[in-house]
Amino acid sequence: MKSQVRKKTIEALSAVSNEELLQKTARIYKDLFSIPEWQNASTIAVTISRGLEIPTRPIIEQAWEEGKQVCIPKCDPETKNMQFRTYQTDDQLEIVYAGLLEPVIEKTKEVKPSQIDLVIVPGVCFDTAGFRIGFGGGYYDRYLCGYKGKTVSLLLECQLFAHLPRQSHDIPVHKLITENQMISCFS
Repeated sequence: MKSQVRKKTIEALSAVSNEELLQKTARIYKDLFSIPEWQNASTIAVTISRGLEIPTRPIIEQAWEEGKQVCIPKCDPETKNMQFRTYQTDDQLEIVYAGLLEPVIEKTKEVKPSQIDLVIVPGVCFDTAGFRIGFGGGYYDRYLCGYKGKTVSLLLECQLFAHLPRQSHDIPVHKLITENQMISCFS
C-alpha cells in the first residue's frame, strides 16, 4: 500500500512544471519564514534536497541570512541511523550513496537533538494528521522518536492525503505547509 501511494505521488510531482514549482514554493517559503517555529529557532535541521523534493537551498540561505545555525543529516546505511551535523559552506559536503549530498565528518560537528529547535522533515506523501511516507529508509522516524523540538514538513497539495497507512513506529510532524494552507497537526 505505501509503495503504491508513494509511486502515485511521485508521478503527480513529476507532472509539476518548473514554473509552477517556483510559484508554489515561493508561497511555501513565505509561510515557513513567518511561523513562530521558524522565527524562534536558532538551529534549523534540513536536508539538502534533490530530485522531486521541495528545494531547500532557499531555506538554507534564508537561515544563514538570519544568523541561524543550519545542520544537515548524515545517514549510516548500515545502522539506518542518522545524526545532524553543522553546515556552513559547500566545501563541507560530499556525495555519498545514491548521489546524496551529506556533511563531511572531519569538517563538521555533530548537533545533538536537544540543540535543534526545528527539524524540516522531508517526505513523499503526507496526511492531514502529520503522518508521512518517506523514501523508505526509516531514518527520520528513528531520529524523531528521540527528538523533542518542533517539526514541520513542506509539501505541495498533490502530496497531501486525508489518511495514509501507518505503523506503530511512525511519528507525525507538528505542522504541514503547502502552497495553499498551513495545518497544525498536534500540539
